[in-house]
Amino acid sequence: MKIISLVENTTNTDWPTEHGLCLYIETVGHKILFDSGKSELFMENAAKAGVDLSAVDVFVLSHGHYDHGGGLKKFSEVNSKAPIYMNKNAFGLHYHGSDRYIGLNRDWIDDAALQERIVFTDGITKIDDELTIYASEGRKKIVDMGNGGLCVKVGETFVPETFNHEHYLMINEGGKSVLISGCSHQGVINIVDWFKPDVLIGGFHFMKQPLDERLADFAKTLDRYDVDYYTCHCTGVEQYEYIKQFMSRLHYLAEGQIVEISS
Repeated sequence: MKIISLVENTTNTDWPTEHGLCLYIETVGHKILFDSGKSELFMENAAKAGVDLSAVDVFVLSHGHYDHGGGLKKFSEVNSKAPIYMNKNAFGLHYHGSDRYIGLNRDWIDDAALQERIVFTDGITKIDDELTIYASEGRKKIVDMGNGGLCVKVGETFVPETFNHEHYLMINEGGKSVLISGCSHQGVINIVDWFKPDVLIGGFHFMKQPLDERLADFAKTLDRYDVDYYTCHCTGVEQYEYIKQFMSRLHYLAEGQIVEISS
């Protein structure tokens, strides 16, 4: 399995960056695009990486935030075949506070061509023996990470975000399970405890966490699981450097980097 980071907040190359996430994943049976960043940048970087976006056969949107789904419409224009998997709640009115909209482009709801491509997920969506998408809604948490000031607008009222629009892609290949998560808003500890994958790739959403004993405890808890971690995006660079001292199998996946996972 090969994973190429096409969009991420940081890079070790000369590629331009943005606050967002887009991963290209090649498995035995699929070519997958997981998220699309917040703009068309993923297309520019895909060309630099030699990735043919028209050959992608599965697109998965991790959740309904602009920095993960901003390039979705453009992807549908350069790729005519891949189904687009997103949670049934992804088009909710997602806000930071009550004044900053951070959701998907609402015009897409009326875009018939795009809507024909979308497969809305709920619960467990098995694509085939290799790929399964799991919703987060209704699962019991062992750690409450809060909502970080994020809200959903329901009518004229702003209610605390529950992140019921978040889901995760599990890839099973060669007897190994690899879980792909966008931002892990539900709490990365909870997600690891729910699925216990061999490998977890995605953001930890620690970027606003103080570098203190609480964050150290989170890291120590994660390290107790038999999991290899590749983190990025919303983890925060300072937070990554801090938690790395407590974690033996933690790596950073910057834009332009390639991870190969052997069976």
